[in-house]
Parts: sequence; C-alpha cells; structure tokens
Amino acid sequence: MSLATQIESLVLRVAQEFKDIRSKTGNLTSLSTSDKSSLVAAINELKTAVVAAVAIDDAHVSSSSTYSSNKIVTLLDALKADILGGADAAYDTLLEIQQALSSSSSGLDALLAAVNKRIRYDAAQSLSTAEQTQARSNIGAVSASAVGNTDTDFVAIFEAALL
Repeated sequence: MSLATQIESLVLRVAQEFKDIRSKTGNLTSLSTSDKSSLVAAINELKTAVVAAVAIDDAHVSSSSTYSSNKIVTLLDALKADILGGADAAYDTLLEIQQALSSSSSGLDALLAAVNKRIRYDAAQSLSTAEQTQARSNIGAVSASAVGNTDTDFVAIFEAALL
C-alpha cells in the first residue's frame, strides 16, 4: 500500500473523528468554571487562574514551579563552564578551535576524511545506490518511489469526507 493510500485512509478516519467530536462537545452548563457562556470563556478563566498560580522556587526542582530568571542564567553559566572545561579564551569558541586545527595537520586529515563521508544538508552530493540505501536506512527514511503520489490533494479528500 503506497504512502498516499495510507494517508488517504488516515484522512478519512480523522474526518470521522471530527464528526464525532462535533457531536460530543458536551453541555456548557456542566463546566466547573464560573463562566459557562462558551468553551473559550471557560478556557480564558482557567488561564487567568493558572497565570495567577505560577510560583518561583529557586530551591527545588519541580514540575509545578519554575526557577527565577536569575537562577536560570546562573545554571546556564555553570553549564557553559562545564562544557568549556576551563579552556583558554583562545579556544572557547568553535571558530577558535577550527583555526587551531587548521594550523596543525596532525590527525586533521583523518578527521576531515571522516567528516567528508557524512550526508550533507548544505550542498548537493553524488551518492552511489549503496550509499543512498545506507543513508536512508540510517535515518529511517524511504525512497521516493515508496512514498506514492506526492500531488494527492488531501485537503479535498478531508473536506469530502466531512460531508
């Protein structure tokens, strides 16, 4: 079954779910919010309550509070220091590391040869069939021929299924 056929089946199934949701939005009077005039009004009421309930807690890691911006900056600075590991100012950016590597060729040729075997996203490449197959396998991709018709109008299929 082609990808286009599978997507068409998905679109038809999603359209059926939309129909079901439309019929099951529920009675607004059963909302536990004060404002029951619309779902938007109820959500806005909840948003106001959530915004008012935000707590800053620099002492504890929690999913119900947040650190202050000062604490976040302090933690980011510590992370940067850990990543740099005390590197001299002459080597604390990728550009400086590149310049240092460029001035010395020991080991650099092997590193460059390995880098040149990567799949590029910044320029076109000529890959053998085996290389293409391996690259697709590495990233879990499929060939263009396995995708199916990419010109399928899924919006039209979806809209037709809603009727």
